[in-house]
Amino acid sequence: MSQEAAEEGRVRVVGTAHVSEESVREVEETIEAERPDVVAVELDEGRYQQLKGGEPDDIEPSDLLSGNTVFQFIAYWMLSYVQARLGEKFDVTPGADMLSAVETAEELGIDVALVDRDINETMRRFWSQMGLVEKLRMVGGLAFGIGDSRGVGLAGGTILGLVFGPLVAIFGGSVGIGLPVLSRVAGGAILGVAAAVAVWIASASMASTEDRLLAALGIGVAAGGIGGVGLGLAAPVTDLLGSFVVRVVGSMTLGVFGGLLVGGVLGQFAASFGYGDVEDVEELDMSEMTDTDVVSAMMEEFRQFSPGGAQALIDERDAFIAHKLIALRQTGADVVAVVGAGHREGIERYLDHPEELPPMESLTGTQSGRIPWAKVVGTGISVVVVGFFVLLALSSAGDGTLLRLFGAWFLVNGLFAAGLAKAAGARWSSSLVGGAVAWMTSINPFLAPGWFTGYMELQHDPVNISDIGTLNELLADEEKPIPDLLEEMFAVPLFRLIVVVAATNVGSIVASALFVAYLLPLFALDLGGAAGVTRLLFEGARNGWEILWSVLG
Repeated sequence: MSQEAAEEGRVRVVGTAHVSEESVREVEETIEAERPDVVAVELDEGRYQQLKGGEPDDIEPSDLLSGNTVFQFIAYWMLSYVQARLGEKFDVTPGADMLSAVETAEELGIDVALVDRDINETMRRFWSQMGLVEKLRMVGGLAFGIGDSRGVGLAGGTILGLVFGPLVAIFGGSVGIGLPVLSRVAGGAILGVAAAVAVWIASASMASTEDRLLAALGIGVAAGGIGGVGLGLAAPVTDLLGSFVVRVVGSMTLGVFGGLLVGGVLGQFAASFGYGDVEDVEELDMSEMTDTDVVSAMMEEFRQFSPGGAQALIDERDAFIAHKLIALRQTGADVVAVVGAGHREGIERYLDHPEELPPMESLTGTQSGRIPWAKVVGTGISVVVVGFFVLLALSSAGDGTLLRLFGAWFLVNGLFAAGLAKAAGARWSSSLVGGAVAWMTSINPFLAPGWFTGYMELQHDPVNISDIGTLNELLADEEKPIPDLLEEMFAVPLFRLIVVVAATNVGSIVASALFVAYLLPLFALDLGGAAGVTRLLFEGARNGWEILWSVLG
């Protein structure tokens, strides 16, 4: 312990170590002996309510639309994760020292001050101070931490396959992947899906869920590969579908298959070297901790992803708490501040030398000094798409062409977004709202159709962020069959909301990619190909300039 004096008042800083009877008793004895005017604890309002037995607030629909829920979700997820690890290793409740300080102060009629920064603000600043590579490293690390590397590789390969699938349709002809090949592949996909569905239905009463799934996948792949691709048995069906549908289905099938193959190989390669194995990854050693504050523990976990960002936020918390304590001291109050031992030295330094404190304004907000490349790229895409429609409208392309183009954009985005939202379990009203705004959000980097779908869902089913604890408990059961695990996870409102929001967004993204890769080239053919579209765009630009010049003149 140490004591910092000032004319207005004084601050005594108590640094707590691991949760134990000794540290709790030390806090109680210090408060009873000092009888200060204020007991300051290293808590924010949310963690204070949680320690007092309260539940975190429900997710507000307005927060979902503004995007704030992302950081709230990450914060509570990591807090729940770290708390679970502390409990498993030491059989203690993190924050017991802080709770003891609060309860002792209340028993003695002493005011309690919460002097830590809001955890959501901490997460926002941490995220904003990370570079793109650090963010990818963090997301990848978390993924490998909660799942087998082979599974992560397959999932990542599937996503890459969906992204690169359209490129097969556009440039495949130059490497021999023309319409005949795509027709065989599309036929194989159709035949394989049909065979898998038939096996799944036929085996409903004969086997377990896992056996049914394996049988359906195995027979589906065999039927598609041998009967569809090898023997061409699905040729009559693909002939009826037409070249456009064949190109779409065939290229997407090749993309996904290639992605699964590459992802599976990379995942197996990573697994063979132990990457993704929790025991082999350098993680936080709880036994070496001298600070029971779970937020500090969480930031130590993040240090492996972004050392600079984590250190900056740890120093920022010292400064933020010191600002609060100095403000209390200046009122003439005698203060006992209960903080984690890891923060004590930094806080005392600022109390001794207040002139070294950074401005309070610099400790809030999300200014990172980095160029927001994601927003720059997103805004650029929006400008290009909007400009494309505007220039066509100003050209001689005709209202009919423009209307068909916009109608296709609206319908493709709406059908995919609403369809996947409904498939994920959303209500019809929520799905239709997400589909109706998908065309607009596809060209706006600051909006997502899933937010609107989630907003509608929250009007009917309130979701509490504490559901994360339930999800952690379910994921900790490594023996539960995957189908049963998924069924129980879908019963958790928060998980269902996340899936609905994500499915809506994925639908819109896939629809936008399909529109650009497949529909735009078809419209371009009607307008004279690439040369014709270029001519119309220049014509629109010239007409727009003439209109602007006439208005200004």
